[in-house]
Amino acid sequence: MKSFILILSLLSIVCFADEPGAAIVKPQVNIDIEEWLVPWPNTRPRDPAVDSTGKVWFCGQGGNYIAVLNPTSKTFKRFALSDGTHPHNLIIDNDDNVWYAGNRSNHIGKLNPKTGDIEKFIMPGDTAIDPHTLVFNSQYDIWFTAQWGNKVGLLKRKTQHITLVDMPFEGSRPYGIKVDHEDVPWVVLFGSNQLLSINPQNFSTSTVELTDTAERPRRLEIGQDNDVYYLDHKLGYLGRYDPNTQTFERWRLPEQKNAKLYGSAIDSQNRIWLAVTGTNPNKIKVFDSKTKQFIASVEVPSGAGSIRYMYYHPKTDEVWFGTDANTIGRVRMKESR
Repeated sequence: MKSFILILSLLSIVCFADEPGAAIVKPQVNIDIEEWLVPWPNTRPRDPAVDSTGKVWFCGQGGNYIAVLNPTSKTFKRFALSDGTHPHNLIIDNDDNVWYAGNRSNHIGKLNPKTGDIEKFIMPGDTAIDPHTLVFNSQYDIWFTAQWGNKVGLLKRKTQHITLVDMPFEGSRPYGIKVDHEDVPWVVLFGSNQLLSINPQNFSTSTVELTDTAERPRRLEIGQDNDVYYLDHKLGYLGRYDPNTQTFERWRLPEQKNAKLYGSAIDSQNRIWLAVTGTNPNKIKVFDSKTKQFIASVEVPSGAGSIRYMYYHPKTDEVWFGTDANTIGRVRMKESR
């Protein structure tokens, strides 16, 4: 089946006031969005990642598959998973193996893209849990959340040993996870207004309460200085927590509680890309952490439904995402003065 492509190129102007007497500079921010319609309808394609050849892998959560898009040839290939797997997230290691979260089947899977073979790593314990979001540390071991299992885990790739860490209270709902530059995992507890970090040596946990008791963080990003940027899904804040000074900053989006912030990514210039999923169509916004301003905003051509996760590819300076409108998308930004 041929893929359908939706393309949008927008020019967004952002104004900055310079020093008194200086001219007002108006940098131009060009945003291009391109979307490919996935050929398997209503399968909720999500959580893409790019391999070393530039191919884009993603989960078919509603269709029990892992698939790959070749953006150059605009072709797709699908790898079937066991019924009931409902893959939620994937990451790609330095050998181009694809690791996925078997969200409803109690395992993390490893797909060999050359052979199609799948190796499953079953969660320990007598009670099944739901691997949710995966992330590598510097050794390519895998930290992951289990939202309804109320745990965070570590899978050691060489030994295949899995350690599960209980969350500090019932209903914590560990959701998004990222590892900082010192290999410390940070987690947002979506069932509360808290961030959590884990000591990677002894697996002890520490929590930080956000500014507002009503905030509900869903995703997070780690900045160049190890700052933790979090997306508040309930009130519509982008927040920053500085672990060194233990201080917060917050920036509320114009959509406020209707923003329903969800997917996010951070690029090489420390700009945070975030998905506003409470609007129809969804919007992608960009926040410049240096100027502390939102510098761009664009509507998603397909409407998106929800963008649940975004991925930054440093080699090409592109951000990839999947949508509930059954598309895989790519967004790029170039600045000129």
